[in-house]
Amino acid sequence: MAYHTLRQEYMLMPPVTRAYTTVCLLTSIAVQLDVVSPFGLYFNPLLITQKFEIWRLLTPFFFFGTFSFNFLFNMIFTYRYCRMLEEGSFRGRTADFVYMFIFGCITTVICAWFVNLLFLGHSLTTMFVYIWARRNPYVRMNFFGLLPFRAPYLPWVLVAFSVLLGNSVLVDILGIAIGHLYFFLEDVFPNQPGGRRLLATPRIL
Repeated sequence: MAYHTLRQEYMLMPPVTRAYTTVCLLTSIAVQLDVVSPFGLYFNPLLITQKFEIWRLLTPFFFFGTFSFNFLFNMIFTYRYCRMLEEGSFRGRTADFVYMFIFGCITTVICAWFVNLLFLGHSLTTMFVYIWARRNPYVRMNFFGLLPFRAPYLPWVLVAFSVLLGNSVLVDILGIAIGHLYFFLEDVFPNQPGGRRLLATPRIL
């Protein structure tokens, strides 16, 4: 009975969220069982350009660590906000959601080329959280039942939580910056005077 309930819930997940979270979970299981080494997954520009290990452009987004509290925390946030975006503001717009995904991955890789980041999934998750938070400004939230706030403050609450845990906030800040860039280009700039016309006007080379 529990198996059928779990399977039903899994199949009810929107397709992009289901695919991404499944790959992330399988990657962590493979590392946990020593089938795959994390040294073969992390982002390394030199190995990409000199040894043509092209898969390192993708695999850093799939590994959230071995099973631990940090892994569970990241996977819950990834699943929750990826799904809420896909079922919310991107409902019926799977292609646009995939485009947002690709935009986030490419921009994160470009930024990671200049800073020392090994795994990029956390930054992508923070981007999901930021975009969802900006598109739901009046949603009331609380953090572990202790701190009430509105949704737009959620990314910054996560930054503060990372500081309390002694983690680097660089990945959070990067995710917020990329999320803000996407939000500005998609939601803010087109609504400025002439903004939508500028985006729609073909350029003559």
